[in-house]
Amino acid sequence: MPEPYSGWTFVTSHARVLAAIADDHHARIRDIAVHCRLTERAVQKIIADLESDGYLSHIREGRSNTYRIEPGKILRHPAEAGLTVASLLSLLVQDEADRTPPPGERRRSDAT
Repeated sequence: MPEPYSGWTFVTSHARVLAAIADDHHARIRDIAVHCRLTERAVQKIIADLESDGYLSHIREGRSNTYRIEPGKILRHPAEAGLTVASLLSLLVQDEADRTPPPGERRRSDAT
């Protein structure tokens, strides 16, 4: 269960989920939820939002999904007119080796 948090943040949950998928296109909803400190249900809703607006698509491969992000898609808010998903992700996505995992979460490289 995600740790409760109250207050505002600089990055939306939609941006966090998109960045988590950019880090791992094969990530499971469960893993995205843990990484983003969201419930699985919230992640499912966010993925549905991103897919319905054309920012994300997925291909079913056996029992898992592979996600594809549309990097050239323009961000929705008028204040970000002209900015693309790729420009947003360039700010949010870090090399996994530089990222410090939250307490209780292992990096993928630690799992092998």
